[in-house]
Amino acid sequence: MSTQKKVFSGIALLAVIAATVFLIFQANRGSRAETQKSTPAVPVTTAAVVTKTVPVRLYAIGNVEPYTTVAVKARVDGQLVSAHFKEGDEVRQGSVLFEIDPRPFAASLKQAQANLLKDKALLDRASQQEKRYKDLLAKNFISPDAYEQVRTNAETAAATVSADEAAIDNAKLSLEYCTIRSPVTGYAGRIQIQQGNLVKANDTNPMVTINQVVPIYTSFSVPEQNVADIRKYQADGELKVAASFANSAHPPVAGRLSFVDNAADATTGTIKLKAEFPNTDKALWPGQFVNVVLTLHEQKDAIVTPSAAVQSGPTGQYVFVVKPDSTVELRNIKIARAEGDDTVVASGLQAGDQVVIVGQLRLAPGTRVNVGKAQVPS
Repeated sequence: MSTQKKVFSGIALLAVIAATVFLIFQANRGSRAETQKSTPAVPVTTAAVVTKTVPVRLYAIGNVEPYTTVAVKARVDGQLVSAHFKEGDEVRQGSVLFEIDPRPFAASLKQAQANLLKDKALLDRASQQEKRYKDLLAKNFISPDAYEQVRTNAETAAATVSADEAAIDNAKLSLEYCTIRSPVTGYAGRIQIQQGNLVKANDTNPMVTINQVVPIYTSFSVPEQNVADIRKYQADGELKVAASFANSAHPPVAGRLSFVDNAADATTGTIKLKAEFPNTDKALWPGQFVNVVLTLHEQKDAIVTPSAAVQSGPTGQYVFVVKPDSTVELRNIKIARAEGDDTVVASGLQAGDQVVIVGQLRLAPGTRVNVGKAQVPS
């Protein structure tokens, strides 16, 4: 009998322990459920994914080059007597830059003119003598050899007169070369030779270098893989190019693509391009480095999301998309390219999706969010 009491007592004790454990488990479960229900939603800011027309552009660093560079040199020897401009001045086409002492060339011109007068007088005499001898030959008063000698003298005198006229033209040209004029409109550089010095014709060093800056060029290079697209869209029409300065308030300068090199650089794998800019305000200056944007075409109906929504993970780029129940979904995407504050998406999103642009660090798939003011890409 005592044994049965012990058995019943043991069973009763086990039942009490089991009931206690069950009550504790239920209490803890309820507590966790209440904790989950009481967890506040994460505040985030979202923006809508939209479709719009987006330009397809190539970006590069360019170097500004003058439209024309002229190294001004003397074409005659002489002493430099004056310079009619200052270093850095703007000079107009045809304006006088330098003057070389013209006196030796003026004297040579006078000498050539005097020789012409003398030889013209000899030509007149030889011509008259040739006419007389021709009449005498017709009457058989002289031999044909005698007439031929006189005729040769007349032709020689005529040739001498022609040579004198050419010498006068050459003397006039040399005298004209004493005044050195600007062949283009542009800006003068440093004067390499000063007044009073002797100059040589076609010397190694130029007297001054003039750069034409209106219009002006900017050269830049792009990867050789882009050549096919550039050629394709250039055949459809003029390609626009914009040049801007880093950390500058000056607006971008608009121009056009004017040159594509006929061969790629085998060392760098790039091809050289050149853009022409009107540069009427002279914002671009030779030697400057600028940021160049070449627009190939306009892509219509592109899927665009704010760049702030795109995150990088082990498997690539992703965004958090807000679902109708105010929870977020992690969605992997493929990016086509970035355009400023926008990113063009190749796949993974569609127009109308709401993506998180602020507050991603506190999110995980399924997290409940409290959406603030939504934004729409401009």
